[in-house]
Amino acid sequence: MRSTLAFVLFLFTAQVSAQALPDFTRLVEEQGPSVVNVSTTQAARRSANPQVPGIEDDEINEFFRRFIPRQPGPGQGPGAGPAPRTPEARSLGSGFIATSDGYILTNAHVVEAADEINVRLTDKREFKAKVIGSDKRTDVAVIKIEATGLPAVKFGDPARLRVGEWVVAIGSPFGFENTVTAGIVSGKGRSLPQENLVPFIQTDVAINPGNSGGPLFNMRGEVVGMNSQIYSRTGGYMGLSFAIPIDLAMDIQNQLRSKGRVSRGRIGVVIQEVTKDMADSFGLKRPEGALVNSVEKGSPADKAGVEALDIIVKFDNKPVTASADLPRIVSSTRPGAQVGLQVWRKGAAKDLSITVGEIPEERVASRDSPRPRSAALAANRLGLVVSELSGEQKKELKISHGLVVDEVRPDARVEVRRGDVLLAIVSQGRVEELKSVAQLNKRLGELDKSSAVTLHVRRGETTLVLSVAGLADKG
Repeated sequence: MRSTLAFVLFLFTAQVSAQALPDFTRLVEEQGPSVVNVSTTQAARRSANPQVPGIEDDEINEFFRRFIPRQPGPGQGPGAGPAPRTPEARSLGSGFIATSDGYILTNAHVVEAADEINVRLTDKREFKAKVIGSDKRTDVAVIKIEATGLPAVKFGDPARLRVGEWVVAIGSPFGFENTVTAGIVSGKGRSLPQENLVPFIQTDVAINPGNSGGPLFNMRGEVVGMNSQIYSRTGGYMGLSFAIPIDLAMDIQNQLRSKGRVSRGRIGVVIQEVTKDMADSFGLKRPEGALVNSVEKGSPADKAGVEALDIIVKFDNKPVTASADLPRIVSSTRPGAQVGLQVWRKGAAKDLSITVGEIPEERVASRDSPRPRSAALAANRLGLVVSELSGEQKKELKISHGLVVDEVRPDARVEVRRGDVLLAIVSQGRVEELKSVAQLNKRLGELDKSSAVTLHVRRGETTLVLSVAGLADKG
């Protein structure tokens, strides 16, 4: 009796386990034909090698071919003979059919600088494709083949994705066409370095070179993302894969097809993340929003009354939870639109109205300007030796106030550099422009050792906001 009961329990457990595991077969059968293999070629070119003047790339390649052994590839090896000089295969990727009349979505980096683009369908038909448009900032490209009656994908809503939900990728990793991998959604709205316009979907789906541009499906067989990149220390899959939300990709596609370019909103501010120490300094209950480092003169933000050291907490009625949210929201806003903007200023919320501008490329200030110098004074509680700017220095830097850092002591409490200009100090929700050494020392003397302090700093032609680790004991 006991053995019979155990056997029945085993069968019940096995049945429950089988029901809990997803079955991807129907999804792959129905959606697989809409996924394509994208390969590009680029004609071989002879060009001067910038590192070795007077020697061309072909000569360098010949040197390495003759003196450094290489692993034989397909069709190579002893007795295979020399390979003919043919156009070089530059990249291999994936894509998916967006419309039955031949429009295909893929990654911009897959088709970048291609002389020829070839698309292979699952039924082995091959087509030459042309680029309709490409957007490097979001890594989305639209290509077109001359065909009709093609199996197009169904599109889903990435906003409905839940962390932990099963998802499936189909693509051509390393050229293995229609390879299926599966996993779960690991996170949403991820920001990656140099990729602040895309709220990536993070998954643990196995993605490798060749998967780029392929679709990410939910369990209803709807495309919710475009597989774009991985995070890896080895160059291969390590469990961190990122997909572009399909609603963003479709918006880019629509603009590329209708206008041939992508227009993005801009307001003309330099921002950074709000840390907990900074939030304490500004009197915020929690670290949120985008802290304004500087405002471009004459920009939409300047005309709307946005000031340096404002914290933007809402834009167009959308909350700005982290600084990375603002570029996404602004860039997706139609240029010319008038929207509401809420900032946290001097311990209170303030509502503004702004007319969104347009810019095609991100502007980055990188050129250093001459650093002002002045006579040294005694170090303050921050471990800094500062002095007041002369009239000539103010004119040169085009600022009306500030204290120049002449020396940074080894025990300094803040990561400033010699030549930086301290523009303002923020503490206990109070923002104070710095105009004299006595004013700064007086303010520092009023604060406890544990007080949260933030500095607005000018460095060359850029500005930044730095939090202070702590104050030295009063002397």
